[in-house]
Amino acid sequence: MNVRSSIASAISLLVGSGAAAAFVHVSTAVADDSFFLRPGSLIISSSNYEGGIGAVASLVVGTPLANTNTATIAAVSDNNYVTVWNNDTVDASFGVTSPIFLTAVDPNSGRVLNRLSVPTSQVVTSFSSKSELALHLGHDERGNHLVFVGYANAGVGALDVSNSDAVAGQDPTNPVSFAFGSDYAFHRTIVSLDDDARFSYTPTINYGGNNGRAALLGSNGLYYTVGNANNGNAATFGSASNDTTPDVTETTGLEAVNQINARSPTVTIPSGNSAEVNPLLQFGLGKKGADDKPGKDDNFRGITEFNGALYFTKGSGSNGVQTVYTVVNTPQSPAGFVPAPNTGPAAGNVLPTVANAGQQAVVILNGFPTDSARASLADGTSGGDFTPFAMFFANDHTLYVTDEGTGNSADAAHAGLEKWILGSNGTWTLAYTLTGGLIGKVDSNLVGFDGPYPDVTTIGLRNLTGLVNRDGTVTLWAATSTNSTSGDTGADPNRVVEITDEVAATTLTGKVAKETFRTIEGPTYGTVYRGVAYVVAGDQDRDHGHDDHGHDNGHDDDYGNGHGW
Repeated sequence: MNVRSSIASAISLLVGSGAAAAFVHVSTAVADDSFFLRPGSLIISSSNYEGGIGAVASLVVGTPLANTNTATIAAVSDNNYVTVWNNDTVDASFGVTSPIFLTAVDPNSGRVLNRLSVPTSQVVTSFSSKSELALHLGHDERGNHLVFVGYANAGVGALDVSNSDAVAGQDPTNPVSFAFGSDYAFHRTIVSLDDDARFSYTPTINYGGNNGRAALLGSNGLYYTVGNANNGNAATFGSASNDTTPDVTETTGLEAVNQINARSPTVTIPSGNSAEVNPLLQFGLGKKGADDKPGKDDNFRGITEFNGALYFTKGSGSNGVQTVYTVVNTPQSPAGFVPAPNTGPAAGNVLPTVANAGQQAVVILNGFPTDSARASLADGTSGGDFTPFAMFFANDHTLYVTDEGTGNSADAAHAGLEKWILGSNGTWTLAYTLTGGLIGKVDSNLVGFDGPYPDVTTIGLRNLTGLVNRDGTVTLWAATSTNSTSGDTGADPNRVVEITDEVAATTLTGKVAKETFRTIEGPTYGTVYRGVAYVVAGDQDRDHGHDDHGHDNGHDDDYGNGHGW
């Protein structure tokens, strides 16, 4: 069986017969069926649209949807997979929650090694939110931990959850709260899967009004997350003046989070369990030079840790600076000023803590774009020629960055897989962009249970992972970004692709010019592929297969006291 049909069959098994609504753990030719994070495997996160479950099952033309903080608006489509996303034209918050699937494959043979359905009674994702379900592998003394973010206790088929409040009653100006009630709120929750295929949950109060995109387990034992917030009218920083509780303007961007790792996301969140880095970040680079809403200039979506430093991207929101950032222990830039670039990886050497996150500074990685996302067009209303998404360091002077290709027409030169090289002067330079067999690929004849889906064109890449090989090459896997005539391209069937590059190469010539992407999976009707993570060899769970949990405090005591492994 080839890679594509093998993985498609695995996901089909998960969603058939109502399996999407409950925890499923199925093994395929695995020596130990509880051992999910096998070294050498590629983990893919995906989701399937379920139009017959939850609130979306009764969606019809005319159903009231969120519009403003004082009025609703009529839906323009029913729950048909092909047309339901047209509701985004009247409800900018429109989305439908859906189950999360994790599939482990052998990237060489395509054989499915194992597959899991994340318990939908605990967390779900938002089907059309293209920046969700990034995967990151962390490692500690107990083994590997696959980390991602979901919405707690929303269930499958709920509407507009990705723009709901994170805490009940948080923002009275949020259109979703007006449409569905002030209690319509869902904790953005960090999910960790260990070597024994056990899930644990760390709910947060963060990203009210929008979504948590990615999370990782830092080498210091803290979680770090990126995301967006402020779907309402908060125009000033701080709850004292913007009437949001918790404050939507300072519970966003890059967050440091203490571990909770409970059996359920319903666990109580300790006071002060997370904090935003550089919480008053604002560039003055919004529409025609005006400030964007507080909290929007740090609309981050991709994150990684390398050599004890955090790196993260902004490639959406059409304000601020679409570029790659890091964190340094220097004074923060005054409001209205673009952060000064740093001097390479040696400068980005801070892992913020919950205690000091507010005093750490967000800076642009030296050599990466510093121009306004709106400055490249004469009308000052749109622009930006980079839309970075995710990153992978091959070494301390070679950085791969995916570009989604969703900026203005100038972004076509950067869409795909960018390779950046750090020079001796401490400045990163774009060496070349890999696009062979990727950009412009059109998928037609996407036909399924709700009829034909519009043609889908690949325009770039989103989440990314990689493996440095012994022969001087690096193999990289990524999820594709797309364009179509659907109401929301985040709902398009997309692909997981692979390419191998010469690490030492600095120009797109010779053998490098012939490198092309090959499809690992997709497109699959009704399915979106989001995150990818490669499981490297390393020490696994030392007490693998032995459950020594305590049950007296609501936490999973196999992970310590709730704040460390």
